[in-house]
Amino acid sequence: MLRIIILIPLILLILWTAYLKTLGYSLAQGKQGFIYILVISATIAGFYTLLLWLTH
Repeated sequence: MLRIIILIPLILLILWTAYLKTLGYSLAQGKQGFIYILVISATIAGFYTLLLWLTH
C-alpha cells in the first residue's frame, strides 16, 4: 500500500514535467499543476491512511 501512495504522485509529477517540456513551458510556468498534484495526492494518501487505521 505504501508503494502505491508514493508511486502515484511520483508518476503524475513525471508525466506533468514531460508534458510541460513537450509543449516548451518552463517548470516555473507549471508550478500550479505541481501544487494541485501534491495537494490531491496528499488528500488521497491521508484518506487511505485513515481507512487503514480505522479498519486495522
